[in-house]
Amino acid sequence: MMDMSAIAEKYNLWVENAKEDPDLISELESIRYSRAEIYERFYRELEFGTGGLRGIIGAGENRMNIYTVRRATQGLADYLKDRYDSAAVAISYDSRIKSDLFAAEAARVLAANGIKAHIFTEINPTPVLSFAVRRLDCQAGIMITASHNPSEYNGYKCYGPDGCQMTDNDASEVTGYIRKVDIFGGVKVMDYDAAVKSGLILKISDSLVYEFLSNVEKQQVNPGILKKSPIKVVYTPLNGTGNKPVREILRRIGVEEVSVVPEQELPDGNFPTAPYPNPETREAFECAMRLAKEKKPDILLATDPDCDRLGVAAAAVGWDYRLLTGNEVGCLLLDYILSCRKKANTLPKNPVVIKTIVTSELANRIAEKYGCEVRDVLTGFKYIGEQITLLEKQGRASDFVFAFEESYGYLAGDHVRDKDGVVASMLVCEMTAYYKSQGKTLFAVLDGLYREHGFYRHTLINAAFEGAQGMETMKQIMAGLRDSRPKEVAGLKVLRYLDYLESKEIDLQTGEIKEINLPKSDVLSFRLEGDAGFIVRPSGTEPKIKVYITSTGADLEKAGQMAEWLTAEVKKLLNV
Repeated sequence: MMDMSAIAEKYNLWVENAKEDPDLISELESIRYSRAEIYERFYRELEFGTGGLRGIIGAGENRMNIYTVRRATQGLADYLKDRYDSAAVAISYDSRIKSDLFAAEAARVLAANGIKAHIFTEINPTPVLSFAVRRLDCQAGIMITASHNPSEYNGYKCYGPDGCQMTDNDASEVTGYIRKVDIFGGVKVMDYDAAVKSGLILKISDSLVYEFLSNVEKQQVNPGILKKSPIKVVYTPLNGTGNKPVREILRRIGVEEVSVVPEQELPDGNFPTAPYPNPETREAFECAMRLAKEKKPDILLATDPDCDRLGVAAAAVGWDYRLLTGNEVGCLLLDYILSCRKKANTLPKNPVVIKTIVTSELANRIAEKYGCEVRDVLTGFKYIGEQITLLEKQGRASDFVFAFEESYGYLAGDHVRDKDGVVASMLVCEMTAYYKSQGKTLFAVLDGLYREHGFYRHTLINAAFEGAQGMETMKQIMAGLRDSRPKEVAGLKVLRYLDYLESKEIDLQTGEIKEINLPKSDVLSFRLEGDAGFIVRPSGTEPKIKVYITSTGADLEKAGQMAEWLTAEVKKLLNV
C-alpha cells in the first residue's frame, strides 16, 4: 500500500492543479484535515479494465472526475493514433450526474489529438452507442455510465471497432497508454466550440437512433401479435435513457396501453425514488408496483439508467405481480424464440446460442431440444459480443439466434454487440401477448419448462467489501479457496473444480485435468452432485465478491430448500 507521505503529496498536487471544476475545489478543501478521506481518494488510481473506469464521483485519482476522464481519453487517443492513420470515436452518455460533462470532456481531448468525436446531442442507451460505433465506421466508442450503480457513481466504458466492449488484450494495451499520461501535464484539450467549428466534434443525427430502432423492430418473432392479443404494460426507465426508445419500439409493434411511472419518467441522476436503480431488485419496482394496482397491466418492465438491462415482473394469480429473475426471463425468451422460429421454419440450419458460465444450465437443456450449439463464455457481455463478431467473420452472423446472461442482459440480432434493454422490452411484450393468446401466463410457461427440463433455482450472494481494506479481503478470500478447496458442501460432494485463472478443470473423482479454453479470469467453479454447484468471482465493476449458486430438486420447493442449505454453507466457507 502507498505510504501516507506519498498520498499527501498527491493530494497537494490536486489542490494546486484541479482548478476547473468548482465541486472538486470545495471537496478537496473539505477533506484537508481528514487523513482517512484523503487516503480513500488517493491510495490507488481507478483501474481501467475491460469495463473501462467506474467509481464514485469526486476528487482524486480513485474517483470519477474531469481529470481522470481526460487522462483515460488521452491514453485511448494515443492508442488509436498508434494503430490508425486516422480515427473516429462515437460517444454517448446516460442521465447520471456529470455524464454530459464527462462526455464533452472526452470529445475535447479526442479533438485536440486530431481524432473525430461523434457525440449524441442527448442521453442515449448503451446499445445505441454500440450500434453507432459500427454504423459510423468508428475505431472506438465511449459510453459514460455506471449502469445500475447508486447515484454517487459514474463510469467510462470503452468499445472497439466491432461495437463490442474492449476485451482483455485491447483494454490492457489502452491501460499501458493511460499509465504513461501525466494527469495534469500530459493531456491535450481543445475548446469545445472551436472543435465543433473545425469539424472535429460532430453531432450524431437523430436519424441514427431511428435506424437503430428499425433494426430492433426486425427482431420480432411474431409480427402483429400485439394487435391480435393486446396487453397492458407498466414501464419505468428508472430516470434513465430508456424512456424514449423503449416507448417508441413498443408503439411500433402495437402495444397501445403503456403506463410510464411518472416519478421515474424523466432523466434524473439522483434517482430520488430508486437510490439503487437496479432492475434486478424489488426496490426498483416499488413505484411501478403501486401504479400496477391501479392499471392492472399484464407485465411490468424496468430498464436501468443506460438501458442495457431489463427487469420484468409479470401478473400471477389475482393480479399479484412477481419478479422474474434474469435466468427465468432469458430461458423464457430462448424457448419462445426457438420454438416459434422452428414452427415458422426460420431457424438457421446451425443455430448458435451464447450465454455466460454463471447463467442457468436450463438454457443448455432448452437449446439441446432444438439442436442449438451453446457457447459458454466468461462473465461479461463483451465476451458474448466477441463470439457474435467471430460468427460474422465466418459468414455465419445469421446463425446467431439469442444471447443472455443471468444479470438481466439479453440480445437478439447482430446489429449491436452489447446487451440491449430495448430489444428485450420488445420481445418480452411480444412473448407475453403470444402466450396470452393461448390463455397462458409467463409463470405457467416457465413451470412447463421446469417440468420438461428439470427444476433449477439460482441464488446470488453479493458480499460487499468497501475501501482499501476491502480489496485486500477479497484477494484473501479467493486465495483461501484455492489453497483449501472444499471436498463437500451442504452434504454434496464436489465432483469437479474449475479454476479459470489457472485455466484448469479437475475431475476430483478421476484426477483428470482438462484445459479451459477461455481467457484467464479470477473465477472459481465448484460442480456438485445432482447438477448443483456454485461459482465465485470478484466483480469487475464493484467492490464485491459474487457467488452464483445453482440448486436442483424434484420440484421448486425442494430446489429452494437445497438453495437455502447451499447458501448458508457457502457463506460460512467464505466467512461472509
